[in-house]
Amino acid sequence: MKSLSLSGVAAGYGGDPVVRDVSVEVPDGGWLAIVGPNGAGKSTLLKTVAGLLPGSGEIRIHGMAAESLSRKEKAREVGYSPQVPVLPEGLTVTDYVLLGRTPHLGPLAREGARDRSIVDETLVRLDLGDLAGRRLSTLSGGERQRAVLARVLAQRTRILLLDEPTTGLDIGHAQALLELVDRLRREDGTTVVSTLHDLTFAAQYADQLLLLDSGRAVAVGPPAEVLTGEVVAKHYAAEVDVIDHQGNPVVVPVRAARRD
Repeated sequence: MKSLSLSGVAAGYGGDPVVRDVSVEVPDGGWLAIVGPNGAGKSTLLKTVAGLLPGSGEIRIHGMAAESLSRKEKAREVGYSPQVPVLPEGLTVTDYVLLGRTPHLGPLAREGARDRSIVDETLVRLDLGDLAGRRLSTLSGGERQRAVLARVLAQRTRILLLDEPTTGLDIGHAQALLELVDRLRREDGTTVVSTLHDLTFAAQYADQLLLLDSGRAVAVGPPAEVLTGEVVAKHYAAEVDVIDHQGNPVVVPVRAARRD
């Protein structure tokens, strides 16, 4: 079954389309990485799928038309992590992650024992148990990113939308976070849709790539088919070599003056 299906999707700000005619399908438990140069419309597309921006075309979530779902129903199906999350002042890690349980609460209801149990389990899975009582402002960059992921996971959704989850992280912390997402995906069968700037990371972790340029889908498919030297050079205006490493493409920048 397809977790997510987009057909002819267009979206933008103030009636001016930034993304046009995007179609792609993501199976249950799959990982789609949306890539493309700056300004290509990656975050706009992700926000539209999350329901944060209006759009046209058809978006189906587990076979259901997205517009037929209420905001709370959608929040139970789709978890979204923005590129620059707002971390409330004064909250502890536990209190912040508890916000992920909001879609499952009734009007004026407070979190119950089950909600706190889900949060405690999530903190342990993300190695945040020892930081549960710490304030968000005291965390390192990598710890904050894991806390943001924990809040989304606490929603217990079947689809995760992650907008540049490795922003601000060094290569080691970025790799650790992506490994964590992949492990959780495999354990829970969760579907992941992420935007990623790093093409090599995208190729290593995603099953398929959607390459956007100027708001249009110019390539969709397995990483080895999308990330060729010709494609990257054309759409990124970059000098690169694309080499194969254990079946995955690795994109290596090359200084033009030294290519010879």
